[in-house]
Amino acid sequence: MSARVISRPGIRPANGLSHVAGATDRPLIEATIPAFLSEVVRRNASRTAAVFRQTGDRWTYAEFARLVDRLAAGLLAIGVYKGDRVGIWSPNRPEWLLAQFATARIGAILVNINPAYRSSELEYALNKAGVSCLIVAPQFKSSNYMAMLAELAPELDTCPPGRLRAARLPRLGSVVQLGPEPRAGALSFDAVMAKGGPALRARLDAIGASLDPDDAINIQFTSGTTGAPKGATLSHRNIVNNAISTARAMRLRPGEGLCIPVPFYHCFGMVLGNLAACAYGAAMVIPGEAFDARDTLAAIDAEGCAAVHGVPTMFQAMLDHPEFDRFDLRSLRTGIMAGAPCPEPLMRRVMQRMNCRQITIGYGMTETSPISFQSAVDDPVERRVSTVGRIQPHAECKVVDGKGRTLPVGQKGELLTRGYLVMKGYWDDPQRTAEAIRSGWMHTGDLATIDTEGYCRITGRLKDMLIRGGENVYPAEIEEFLVGHPDISQAQVFGLPDPKYGEEVAAWVILRPGAQMAEDGLRDWCRGKIAHYKVPRYIRFVTEMPMTVTGKPQKFVMRDQMIEELGLSS
Repeated sequence: MSARVISRPGIRPANGLSHVAGATDRPLIEATIPAFLSEVVRRNASRTAAVFRQTGDRWTYAEFARLVDRLAAGLLAIGVYKGDRVGIWSPNRPEWLLAQFATARIGAILVNINPAYRSSELEYALNKAGVSCLIVAPQFKSSNYMAMLAELAPELDTCPPGRLRAARLPRLGSVVQLGPEPRAGALSFDAVMAKGGPALRARLDAIGASLDPDDAINIQFTSGTTGAPKGATLSHRNIVNNAISTARAMRLRPGEGLCIPVPFYHCFGMVLGNLAACAYGAAMVIPGEAFDARDTLAAIDAEGCAAVHGVPTMFQAMLDHPEFDRFDLRSLRTGIMAGAPCPEPLMRRVMQRMNCRQITIGYGMTETSPISFQSAVDDPVERRVSTVGRIQPHAECKVVDGKGRTLPVGQKGELLTRGYLVMKGYWDDPQRTAEAIRSGWMHTGDLATIDTEGYCRITGRLKDMLIRGGENVYPAEIEEFLVGHPDISQAQVFGLPDPKYGEEVAAWVILRPGAQMAEDGLRDWCRGKIAHYKVPRYIRFVTEMPMTVTGKPQKFVMRDQMIEELGLSS
Protein backbone atom coordinates (compact mmCIF):
# COMPACT_ATOMS: atom_id res chain seq x y z
CA MET A 1 0.00 0.00 0.00
CA SER A 2 1.48 3.33 -0.99
CA ALA A 3 2.01 6.21 1.41
CA ARG A 4 -0.51 8.99 1.47
CA VAL A 5 -1.23 12.00 3.61
CA ILE A 6 -4.41 11.67 5.60
CA SER A 7 -6.04 15.08 5.81
CA ARG A 8 -9.74 14.57 6.52
CA PRO A 9 -10.16 13.49 10.15
CA GLY A 10 -7.62 14.17 12.88
CA ILE A 11 -6.48 12.42 16.04
CA ARG A 12 -9.79 13.68 17.50
CA PRO A 13 -13.02 12.91 15.60
CA ALA A 14 -14.48 15.60 13.37
CA ASN A 15 -18.12 16.26 12.51
CA GLY A 16 -19.25 14.14 15.44
CA LEU A 17 -18.30 10.89 13.67
CA SER A 18 -16.18 7.99 14.93
CA HIS A 19 -13.42 8.51 12.36
CA VAL A 20 -9.83 9.33 13.34
CA ALA A 21 -6.41 9.51 11.70
CA GLY A 22 -2.91 9.61 13.14
CA ALA A 23 -0.37 12.38 12.86
CA THR A 24 1.65 12.67 9.66
CA ASP A 25 4.20 15.29 10.71
CA ARG A 26 6.97 12.67 10.80
CA PRO A 27 7.22 10.82 7.47
CA LEU A 28 7.13 7.06 7.23
CA ILE A 29 10.49 5.31 6.97
CA GLU A 30 10.98 3.98 3.46
CA ALA A 31 13.56 1.33 4.37
CA THR A 32 13.99 -2.42 4.27
CA ILE A 33 14.85 -4.30 7.45
CA PRO A 34 18.54 -4.68 6.42
CA ALA A 35 18.87 -0.95 5.76
CA PHE A 36 17.06 -0.22 9.02
CA LEU A 37 19.40 -2.51 11.00
CA SER A 38 22.48 -1.04 9.31
CA GLU A 39 21.55 2.44 10.51
CA VAL A 40 20.79 1.12 14.01
CA VAL A 41 24.21 -0.55 14.18
CA ARG A 42 25.95 2.59 12.94
CA ARG A 43 24.49 4.51 15.87
CA ASN A 44 24.68 1.83 18.55
CA ALA A 45 27.52 -0.56 17.61
CA SER A 46 28.92 -0.99 21.14
CA ARG A 47 25.58 -1.06 22.97
CA THR A 48 24.03 -4.34 24.10
CA ALA A 49 21.64 -5.64 21.45
CA ALA A 50 20.40 -8.92 22.93
CA VAL A 51 20.62 -10.91 26.14
CA PHE A 52 19.34 -14.51 26.22
CA ARG A 53 19.36 -15.41 29.89
CA GLN A 54 18.63 -19.11 29.40
CA THR A 55 21.53 -19.73 27.00
CA GLY A 56 23.92 -17.04 28.26
CA ASP A 57 24.25 -15.38 24.83
CA ARG A 58 24.93 -11.64 25.04
CA TRP A 59 25.71 -9.58 21.91
CA THR A 60 26.46 -5.99 21.12
CA TYR A 61 24.77 -4.52 18.05
CA ALA A 62 28.01 -4.90 16.09
CA GLU A 63 28.29 -8.58 17.07
CA PHE A 64 24.62 -9.14 16.33
CA ALA A 65 24.99 -7.70 12.81
CA ARG A 66 28.00 -9.95 12.11
CA LEU A 67 26.07 -13.05 13.21
CA VAL A 68 23.10 -12.03 11.07
CA ASP A 69 25.39 -11.72 8.04
CA ARG A 70 26.96 -15.11 8.70
CA LEU A 71 23.55 -16.77 8.78
CA ALA A 72 22.33 -14.83 5.74
CA ALA A 73 25.38 -15.96 3.78
CA GLY A 74 24.92 -19.51 5.06
CA LEU A 75 21.34 -19.54 3.81
CA LEU A 76 22.59 -18.42 0.40
CA ALA A 77 25.06 -21.30 0.49
CA ILE A 78 22.27 -23.88 0.91
CA GLY A 79 20.20 -22.36 -1.89
CA VAL A 80 17.85 -19.90 -0.16
CA TYR A 81 17.23 -16.80 -2.27
CA LYS A 82 15.02 -13.73 -2.49
CA GLY A 83 11.33 -14.61 -2.33
CA ASP A 84 11.89 -18.13 -0.96
CA ARG A 85 9.89 -19.00 2.13
CA VAL A 86 11.89 -20.01 5.19
CA GLY A 87 9.89 -21.49 8.04
CA ILE A 88 10.96 -21.31 11.66
CA TRP A 89 9.49 -23.64 14.27
CA SER A 90 11.11 -22.88 17.57
CA PRO A 91 10.54 -21.17 20.91
CA ASN A 92 12.37 -17.94 21.82
CA ARG A 93 15.99 -18.85 21.13
CA PRO A 94 18.99 -16.88 19.81
CA GLU A 95 18.68 -18.65 16.44
CA TRP A 96 15.14 -17.34 16.04
CA LEU A 97 16.29 -13.74 16.37
CA LEU A 98 19.14 -14.29 13.90
CA ALA A 99 16.76 -15.93 11.42
CA GLN A 100 14.37 -12.98 11.65
CA PHE A 101 17.01 -10.55 10.43
CA ALA A 102 19.05 -12.94 8.24
CA THR A 103 16.09 -13.91 6.05
CA ALA A 104 15.25 -10.23 5.60
CA ARG A 105 18.90 -9.56 4.70
CA ILE A 106 18.55 -11.68 1.55
CA GLY A 107 14.88 -10.97 0.83
CA ALA A 108 13.62 -14.41 1.86
CA ILE A 109 10.18 -14.51 3.49
CA LEU A 110 10.17 -15.73 7.08
CA VAL A 111 7.21 -18.00 7.88
CA ASN A 112 6.44 -18.07 11.61
CA ILE A 113 5.29 -21.49 12.80
CA ASN A 114 3.41 -21.57 16.10
CA PRO A 115 5.42 -23.61 18.66
CA ALA A 116 2.13 -25.21 19.77
CA TYR A 117 1.36 -26.65 16.32
CA ARG A 118 1.00 -30.37 15.94
CA SER A 119 1.82 -32.35 12.79
CA SER A 120 -1.41 -31.64 10.87
CA GLU A 121 -1.13 -27.89 11.48
CA LEU A 122 2.54 -27.95 10.54
CA GLU A 123 1.76 -29.78 7.30
CA TYR A 124 -0.88 -27.22 6.39
CA ALA A 125 1.34 -24.19 7.12
CA LEU A 126 4.40 -25.54 5.27
CA ASN A 127 2.41 -26.45 2.18
CA LYS A 128 0.23 -23.35 2.18
CA ALA A 129 3.25 -21.03 2.28
CA GLY A 130 5.40 -23.24 0.04
CA VAL A 131 8.22 -23.40 2.59
CA SER A 132 11.47 -24.60 0.99
CA CYS A 133 13.67 -24.42 4.10
CA LEU A 134 12.60 -25.11 7.67
CA ILE A 135 14.66 -24.04 10.67
CA VAL A 136 13.52 -26.17 13.58
CA ALA A 137 14.30 -26.78 17.25
CA PRO A 138 14.64 -30.48 18.10
CA GLN A 139 11.95 -30.21 20.77
CA PHE A 140 10.15 -27.85 23.14
CA LYS A 141 8.53 -28.96 26.38
CA SER A 142 6.49 -32.06 25.48
CA SER A 143 6.62 -31.43 21.74
CA ASN A 144 9.21 -33.43 19.83
CA TYR A 145 9.41 -31.32 16.69
CA MET A 146 11.79 -33.53 14.78
CA ALA A 147 9.69 -36.62 15.48
CA MET A 148 6.56 -34.85 14.18
CA LEU A 149 8.44 -33.67 11.12
CA ALA A 150 9.70 -37.21 10.45
CA GLU A 151 6.09 -38.47 10.58
CA LEU A 152 5.23 -36.09 7.76
CA ALA A 153 8.47 -36.67 5.88
CA PRO A 154 9.84 -40.19 6.54
CA GLU A 155 12.12 -39.57 3.54
CA LEU A 156 14.23 -37.44 5.90
CA ASP A 157 15.88 -40.56 7.32
CA THR A 158 17.41 -41.57 3.98
CA CYS A 159 17.98 -38.33 2.06
CA PRO A 160 21.27 -36.41 1.95
CA PRO A 161 21.10 -33.27 4.14
CA GLY A 162 19.57 -30.40 2.20
CA ARG A 163 18.06 -32.66 -0.48
CA LEU A 164 14.73 -33.68 0.96
CA ARG A 165 12.05 -34.88 -1.46
CA ALA A 166 8.97 -35.63 0.64
CA ALA A 167 5.66 -36.72 -0.85
CA ARG A 168 3.56 -34.88 1.75
CA LEU A 169 5.79 -31.78 1.83
CA PRO A 170 6.71 -31.38 -1.83
CA ARG A 171 8.23 -27.88 -1.58
CA LEU A 172 10.42 -28.55 1.46
CA GLY A 173 14.02 -29.17 0.41
CA SER A 174 16.13 -28.28 3.47
CA VAL A 175 15.71 -28.88 7.18
CA VAL A 176 18.05 -26.94 9.47
CA GLN A 177 18.03 -28.27 13.03
CA LEU A 178 19.15 -26.18 15.99
CA GLY A 179 22.02 -27.66 17.94
CA PRO A 180 25.25 -29.37 16.86
CA GLU A 181 23.96 -32.94 16.31
CA PRO A 182 21.16 -32.98 13.73
CA ARG A 183 18.92 -35.88 12.88
CA ALA A 184 19.69 -37.79 9.70
CA GLY A 185 18.71 -35.78 6.63
CA ALA A 186 18.94 -32.43 8.42
CA LEU A 187 21.66 -29.78 8.39
CA SER A 188 22.84 -28.39 11.71
CA PHE A 189 22.28 -24.69 12.32
CA ASP A 190 25.96 -24.37 13.25
CA ALA A 191 27.01 -25.92 9.95
CA VAL A 192 24.85 -23.46 7.99
CA MET A 193 26.42 -20.59 9.92
CA ALA A 194 29.87 -21.97 9.04
CA LYS A 195 29.04 -22.01 5.32
CA GLY A 196 28.63 -18.21 5.36
CA GLY A 197 32.18 -17.42 4.20
CA PRO A 198 33.65 -14.10 3.05
CA ALA A 199 32.72 -14.54 -0.63
CA LEU A 200 29.04 -15.04 0.13
CA ARG A 201 29.01 -12.28 2.75
CA ALA A 202 30.42 -9.94 0.13
CA ARG A 203 27.24 -10.43 -1.93
CA LEU A 204 24.88 -9.31 0.81
CA ASP A 205 24.99 -5.56 0.25
CA ALA A 206 24.23 -5.97 -3.45
CA ILE A 207 21.28 -8.22 -2.62
CA GLY A 208 20.09 -5.68 -0.06
CA ALA A 209 20.17 -2.92 -2.65
CA SER A 210 17.78 -4.95 -4.83
CA LEU A 211 15.12 -5.19 -2.13
CA ASP A 212 12.09 -2.93 -1.91
CA PRO A 213 10.39 -1.80 1.33
CA ASP A 214 7.07 -3.04 -0.03
CA ASP A 215 8.38 -6.57 -0.61
CA ALA A 216 6.69 -9.31 1.43
CA ILE A 217 9.05 -10.32 4.22
CA ASN A 218 6.98 -12.22 6.78
CA ILE A 219 4.03 -14.63 6.87
CA GLN A 220 2.26 -15.07 10.19
CA PHE A 221 -0.49 -17.64 10.52
CA THR A 222 -3.54 -16.56 12.48
CA SER A 223 -4.97 -18.88 15.11
CA GLY A 224 -7.52 -20.47 12.80
CA THR A 225 -10.15 -21.10 15.50
CA THR A 226 -12.90 -20.84 12.88
CA GLY A 227 -11.35 -22.64 9.92
CA ALA A 228 -7.93 -23.16 8.39
CA PRO A 229 -5.24 -20.69 9.55
CA LYS A 230 -4.67 -17.67 7.32
CA GLY A 231 -1.17 -16.47 6.46
CA ALA A 232 -1.10 -12.71 7.06
CA THR A 233 1.64 -11.40 4.78
CA LEU A 234 3.61 -8.35 5.97
CA SER A 235 6.22 -6.17 4.27
CA HIS A 236 9.42 -4.49 5.49
CA ARG A 237 7.53 -1.20 5.41
CA ASN A 238 4.63 -2.57 7.46
CA ILE A 239 6.63 -3.80 10.41
CA VAL A 240 9.57 -1.37 10.45
CA ASN A 241 7.24 1.61 10.74
CA ASN A 242 4.98 -0.06 13.26
CA ALA A 243 7.96 -0.93 15.45
CA ILE A 244 9.23 2.64 15.32
CA SER A 245 5.81 4.10 16.21
CA THR A 246 5.30 1.80 19.19
CA ALA A 247 8.83 2.37 20.49
CA ARG A 248 8.34 6.11 20.20
CA ALA A 249 5.06 5.87 22.13
CA MET A 250 6.92 4.14 24.99
CA ARG A 251 9.73 6.71 24.73
CA LEU A 252 12.32 3.95 24.59
CA ARG A 253 15.87 5.26 24.91
CA PRO A 254 19.23 3.91 23.70
CA GLY A 255 20.77 1.53 26.19
CA GLU A 256 17.53 0.73 28.03
CA GLY A 257 16.46 -2.89 28.39
CA LEU A 258 13.18 -4.21 26.98
CA CYS A 259 12.17 -7.52 28.57
CA ILE A 260 10.49 -9.76 25.96
CA PRO A 261 8.75 -12.80 27.48
CA VAL A 262 6.15 -12.88 24.67
CA PRO A 263 6.73 -15.35 21.80
CA PHE A 264 8.81 -14.34 18.79
CA TYR A 265 6.53 -16.22 16.38
CA HIS A 266 3.87 -13.59 17.06
CA CYS A 267 3.95 -9.90 16.09
CA PHE A 268 4.09 -9.02 19.77
CA GLY A 269 7.52 -10.57 20.09
CA MET A 270 9.16 -9.99 16.73
CA VAL A 271 7.76 -6.50 15.94
CA LEU A 272 6.79 -4.80 19.21
CA GLY A 273 9.67 -6.54 20.96
CA ASN A 274 12.68 -7.17 18.74
CA LEU A 275 12.21 -4.52 16.07
CA ALA A 276 10.95 -1.87 18.50
CA ALA A 277 13.98 -2.36 20.73
CA CYS A 278 16.28 -2.07 17.73
CA ALA A 279 14.53 1.12 16.60
CA TYR A 280 16.04 3.04 19.52
CA GLY A 281 19.15 1.02 20.29
CA ALA A 282 17.60 -0.67 23.32
CA ALA A 283 18.60 -4.14 24.50
CA MET A 284 16.36 -7.11 23.80
CA VAL A 285 16.25 -9.10 27.06
CA ILE A 286 14.78 -12.58 26.63
CA PRO A 287 14.09 -14.37 29.93
CA GLY A 288 13.67 -17.86 28.46
CA GLU A 289 12.27 -20.01 25.69
CA ALA A 290 8.71 -19.44 26.89
CA PHE A 291 6.99 -17.30 29.48
CA ASP A 292 7.73 -18.07 33.09
CA ALA A 293 6.69 -15.52 35.71
CA ARG A 294 9.71 -15.99 37.95
CA ASP A 295 12.20 -15.98 35.06
CA THR A 296 10.68 -12.74 33.78
CA LEU A 297 10.86 -11.04 37.17
CA ALA A 298 14.46 -12.22 37.56
CA ALA A 299 15.40 -10.88 34.11
CA ILE A 300 13.92 -7.44 34.86
CA ASP A 301 15.83 -7.34 38.15
CA ALA A 302 19.18 -8.62 36.85
CA GLU A 303 19.26 -6.56 33.66
CA GLY A 304 17.66 -3.41 35.06
CA CYS A 305 14.98 -3.42 32.36
CA ALA A 306 13.06 -0.21 31.79
CA ALA A 307 10.25 -1.92 29.87
CA VAL A 308 8.41 -5.22 29.78
CA HIS A 309 5.81 -6.60 27.38
CA GLY A 310 3.04 -9.06 28.08
CA VAL A 311 -0.57 -10.04 27.76
CA PRO A 312 -2.73 -9.41 30.85
CA THR A 313 -2.45 -13.01 32.08
CA MET A 314 1.37 -12.71 32.10
CA PHE A 315 1.27 -9.58 34.25
CA GLN A 316 -1.27 -11.29 36.51
CA ALA A 317 1.04 -14.30 36.92
CA MET A 318 4.01 -12.08 37.83
CA LEU A 319 2.02 -10.10 40.39
CA ASP A 320 0.63 -13.26 41.97
CA HIS A 321 3.97 -15.11 42.07
CA PRO A 322 4.85 -16.09 45.66
CA GLU A 323 8.37 -14.68 45.25
CA PHE A 324 7.26 -11.37 43.73
CA ASP A 325 8.58 -9.25 46.60
CA ARG A 326 12.10 -10.71 46.25
CA PHE A 327 12.74 -8.88 42.99
CA ASP A 328 13.78 -5.27 42.49
CA LEU A 329 11.58 -3.75 39.80
CA ARG A 330 12.48 -0.11 40.41
CA SER A 331 14.10 0.16 36.96
CA LEU A 332 10.74 -0.51 35.26
CA ARG A 333 8.75 2.37 33.87
CA THR A 334 6.98 1.29 30.68
CA GLY A 335 6.09 -1.49 28.25
CA ILE A 336 3.07 -2.71 26.35
CA MET A 337 0.14 -4.70 27.64
CA ALA A 338 -1.87 -6.06 24.73
CA GLY A 339 -3.30 -9.22 23.18
CA ALA A 340 -6.48 -9.30 25.26
CA PRO A 341 -8.67 -6.84 27.18
CA CYS A 342 -6.91 -5.50 30.27
CA PRO A 343 -9.06 -5.29 33.40
CA GLU A 344 -8.77 -1.95 35.19
CA PRO A 345 -7.79 -3.44 38.59
CA LEU A 346 -4.90 -5.32 36.97
CA MET A 347 -3.69 -2.21 35.16
CA ARG A 348 -3.61 -0.26 38.40
CA ARG A 349 -1.66 -3.05 40.17
CA VAL A 350 0.91 -3.13 37.36
CA MET A 351 1.40 0.63 37.63
CA GLN A 352 1.68 0.60 41.41
CA ARG A 353 3.30 -2.69 42.44
CA MET A 354 5.52 -3.23 39.39
CA ASN A 355 6.54 0.44 39.18
CA CYS A 356 5.31 0.53 35.56
CA ARG A 357 3.76 3.96 35.86
CA GLN A 358 4.24 4.63 32.14
CA ILE A 359 2.87 1.29 30.96
CA THR A 360 0.98 1.59 27.66
CA ILE A 361 -1.98 -0.35 26.35
CA GLY A 362 -1.77 -1.41 22.74
CA TYR A 363 -4.45 -2.65 20.39
CA GLY A 364 -4.17 -4.19 16.97
CA MET A 365 -4.03 -7.45 15.08
CA THR A 366 -1.50 -9.42 13.07
CA GLU A 367 -3.09 -8.13 9.88
CA THR A 368 -2.22 -4.53 10.91
CA SER A 369 1.44 -5.15 11.70
CA PRO A 370 0.10 -5.16 14.56
CA ILE A 371 -0.59 -1.90 16.48
CA SER A 372 -3.16 0.71 15.41
CA PHE A 373 -4.04 2.26 18.80
CA GLN A 374 -1.73 2.82 21.76
CA SER A 375 -1.95 4.87 24.91
CA ALA A 376 0.73 7.45 25.66
CA VAL A 377 3.01 7.28 28.70
CA ASP A 378 1.59 10.58 29.95
CA ASP A 379 -2.07 9.89 29.25
CA PRO A 380 -4.26 10.36 32.33
CA VAL A 381 -4.44 7.18 34.38
CA GLU A 382 -8.17 6.85 33.86
CA ARG A 383 -7.62 6.86 30.09
CA ARG A 384 -4.90 4.20 30.29
CA VAL A 385 -6.98 1.89 32.44
CA SER A 386 -10.17 2.21 30.41
CA THR A 387 -9.14 2.59 26.74
CA VAL A 388 -6.53 1.37 24.26
CA GLY A 389 -5.32 4.90 23.64
CA ARG A 390 -5.44 6.92 20.45
CA ILE A 391 -4.68 6.31 16.82
CA GLN A 392 -1.07 5.63 15.79
CA PRO A 393 0.72 7.89 13.26
CA HIS A 394 -0.15 7.35 9.59
CA ALA A 395 -3.07 5.07 10.48
CA GLU A 396 -6.78 5.72 9.99
CA CYS A 397 -9.70 4.06 11.77
CA LYS A 398 -13.46 4.36 11.90
CA VAL A 399 -16.36 2.63 13.63
CA VAL A 400 -19.18 1.46 11.34
CA ASP A 401 -22.57 -0.18 11.58
CA GLY A 402 -23.67 -3.33 9.79
CA LYS A 403 -24.20 -1.40 6.55
CA GLY A 404 -20.74 0.18 6.60
CA ARG A 405 -21.93 3.63 7.69
CA THR A 406 -19.63 5.59 10.01
CA LEU A 407 -21.29 5.86 13.41
CA PRO A 408 -21.53 8.95 15.62
CA VAL A 409 -18.95 9.37 18.37
CA GLY A 410 -19.54 7.03 21.29
CA GLN A 411 -21.67 4.48 19.42
CA LYS A 412 -20.57 0.86 19.25
CA GLY A 413 -19.79 -0.83 15.95
CA GLU A 414 -17.09 -2.68 14.02
CA LEU A 415 -13.64 -1.08 13.92
CA LEU A 416 -12.05 -0.66 10.46
CA THR A 417 -8.40 0.24 9.83
CA ARG A 418 -6.41 1.44 6.82
CA GLY A 419 -2.98 2.88 6.08
CA TYR A 420 0.61 1.66 5.69
CA LEU A 421 0.07 -0.90 8.47
CA VAL A 422 -2.52 -3.05 6.66
CA MET A 423 -1.07 -6.36 5.47
CA LYS A 424 -0.46 -7.14 1.82
CA GLY A 425 -3.05 -9.89 2.11
CA TYR A 426 -3.46 -13.51 3.17
CA TRP A 427 -0.87 -15.66 1.43
CA ASP A 428 -2.30 -17.53 -1.55
CA ASP A 429 -5.86 -16.77 -0.42
CA PRO A 430 -7.42 -14.02 -2.55
CA GLN A 431 -10.95 -14.85 -1.46
CA ARG A 432 -10.35 -14.38 2.27
CA THR A 433 -8.17 -11.35 1.52
CA ALA A 434 -11.06 -9.75 -0.36
CA GLU A 435 -13.41 -10.54 2.52
CA ALA A 436 -11.08 -8.88 5.05
CA ILE A 437 -9.86 -5.83 3.08
CA ARG A 438 -12.51 -3.83 1.27
CA SER A 439 -11.72 -0.51 -0.41
CA GLY A 440 -8.45 -0.46 1.52
CA TRP A 441 -10.14 -0.91 4.90
CA MET A 442 -9.19 -3.87 7.10
CA HIS A 443 -12.32 -5.20 8.77
CA THR A 444 -11.05 -6.14 12.23
CA GLY A 445 -14.08 -8.03 13.52
CA ASP A 446 -13.69 -6.12 16.79
CA LEU A 447 -16.43 -4.04 18.36
CA ALA A 448 -15.33 -0.60 19.53
CA THR A 449 -16.27 2.94 20.42
CA ILE A 450 -14.29 6.14 19.83
CA ASP A 451 -14.93 9.10 22.14
CA THR A 452 -14.76 12.83 21.50
CA GLU A 453 -11.05 12.95 22.37
CA GLY A 454 -10.18 10.11 19.98
CA TYR A 455 -9.66 7.43 22.62
CA CYS A 456 -10.77 3.97 21.53
CA ARG A 457 -12.40 1.36 23.72
CA ILE A 458 -12.62 -2.26 22.52
CA THR A 459 -15.88 -3.74 23.71
CA GLY A 460 -15.73 -7.26 22.30
CA ARG A 461 -15.64 -9.37 19.17
CA LEU A 462 -18.42 -9.52 16.62
CA LYS A 463 -18.16 -13.31 16.73
CA ASP A 464 -17.97 -13.37 20.57
CA MET A 465 -21.18 -11.44 21.00
CA LEU A 466 -24.02 -13.65 22.17
CA ILE A 467 -27.74 -12.99 21.99
CA ARG A 468 -29.78 -14.02 25.02
CA GLY A 469 -33.50 -13.68 24.54
CA GLY A 470 -33.03 -10.91 21.99
CA GLU A 471 -30.54 -8.97 24.15
CA ASN A 472 -27.02 -8.42 22.81
CA VAL A 473 -24.49 -9.53 25.43
CA TYR A 474 -20.83 -8.54 25.16
CA PRO A 475 -18.54 -10.92 27.10
CA ALA A 476 -15.75 -8.35 27.58
CA GLU A 477 -18.13 -6.12 29.55
CA ILE A 478 -19.06 -8.93 31.95
CA GLU A 479 -15.43 -10.05 32.29
CA GLU A 480 -14.38 -6.57 33.32
CA PHE A 481 -17.19 -6.48 35.87
CA LEU A 482 -16.31 -9.90 37.34
CA VAL A 483 -12.61 -9.13 37.88
CA GLY A 484 -13.73 -6.14 39.92
CA HIS A 485 -14.61 -8.64 42.67
CA PRO A 486 -11.75 -8.66 45.21
CA ASP A 487 -11.53 -12.47 45.19
CA ILE A 488 -11.46 -12.95 41.41
CA SER A 489 -8.17 -13.04 39.51
CA GLN A 490 -9.40 -13.88 35.98
CA ALA A 491 -12.70 -14.40 34.20
CA GLN A 492 -13.73 -15.53 30.73
CA VAL A 493 -17.31 -15.26 29.52
CA PHE A 494 -18.91 -16.98 26.52
CA GLY A 495 -22.26 -18.23 25.29
CA LEU A 496 -23.80 -21.69 25.51
CA PRO A 497 -26.81 -22.89 23.49
CA ASP A 498 -30.18 -22.70 25.24
CA PRO A 499 -33.57 -23.88 23.89
CA LYS A 500 -35.50 -21.03 25.55
CA TYR A 501 -33.23 -17.99 25.19
CA GLY A 502 -31.10 -19.06 22.24
CA GLU A 503 -27.94 -18.58 24.28
CA GLU A 504 -27.07 -18.39 27.95
CA VAL A 505 -24.13 -16.70 29.66
CA ALA A 506 -21.35 -18.93 30.97
CA ALA A 507 -18.25 -17.90 32.92
CA TRP A 508 -15.00 -19.56 33.86
CA VAL A 509 -13.44 -17.95 36.90
CA ILE A 510 -10.03 -18.18 38.56
CA LEU A 511 -9.99 -17.08 42.20
CA ARG A 512 -7.10 -15.36 43.94
CA PRO A 513 -4.88 -17.59 46.12
CA GLY A 514 -6.70 -18.56 49.32
CA ALA A 515 -10.09 -17.22 48.20
CA GLN A 516 -13.25 -19.33 48.31
CA MET A 517 -16.56 -18.72 46.60
CA ALA A 518 -19.72 -20.59 45.67
CA GLU A 519 -21.55 -20.27 42.35
CA ASP A 520 -24.70 -18.92 44.01
CA GLY A 521 -22.61 -16.45 46.00
CA LEU A 522 -21.12 -15.00 42.84
CA ARG A 523 -24.54 -14.76 41.18
CA ASP A 524 -25.91 -12.98 44.24
CA TRP A 525 -23.03 -10.50 44.05
CA CYS A 526 -23.83 -9.82 40.38
CA ARG A 527 -27.56 -9.24 40.87
CA GLY A 528 -28.50 -5.62 41.12
CA LYS A 529 -25.14 -4.51 39.76
CA ILE A 530 -25.52 -5.69 36.16
CA ALA A 531 -28.61 -6.41 34.07
CA HIS A 532 -30.26 -9.72 34.91
CA TYR A 533 -29.61 -11.16 31.44
CA LYS A 534 -25.85 -10.61 31.89
CA VAL A 535 -25.63 -12.60 35.15
CA PRO A 536 -23.91 -15.92 34.29
CA ARG A 537 -26.20 -18.91 34.45
CA TYR A 538 -23.28 -21.34 34.26
CA ILE A 539 -20.20 -20.75 36.41
CA ARG A 540 -17.10 -22.90 36.70
CA PHE A 541 -14.28 -22.18 39.14
CA VAL A 542 -11.05 -23.37 37.55
CA THR A 543 -7.33 -23.14 38.29
CA GLU A 544 -6.28 -22.40 34.71
CA MET A 545 -7.70 -21.38 31.35
CA PRO A 546 -6.98 -23.06 28.01
CA MET A 547 -4.66 -20.57 26.29
CA THR A 548 -2.83 -20.09 23.03
CA VAL A 549 0.97 -19.73 23.19
CA THR A 550 0.50 -15.95 23.17
CA GLY A 551 -1.68 -16.08 26.25
CA LYS A 552 -5.03 -15.57 24.56
CA PRO A 553 -7.91 -17.53 26.12
CA GLN A 554 -9.40 -20.20 23.89
CA LYS A 555 -13.11 -19.72 24.51
CA PHE A 556 -14.05 -22.30 21.89
CA VAL A 557 -12.28 -24.95 24.01
CA MET A 558 -14.19 -23.85 27.13
CA ARG A 559 -17.46 -23.78 25.20
CA ASP A 560 -16.99 -27.23 23.66
CA GLN A 561 -16.02 -28.71 27.04
CA MET A 562 -19.11 -27.32 28.77
CA ILE A 563 -21.46 -28.35 25.97
CA GLU A 564 -20.23 -31.92 26.37
CA GLU A 565 -20.21 -31.75 30.17
CA LEU A 566 -23.77 -30.39 30.37
CA GLY A 567 -25.11 -32.51 27.52
CA LEU A 568 -26.27 -29.47 25.56
CA SER A 569 -27.07 -29.45 21.87
CA SER A 570 -24.70 -27.18 19.90
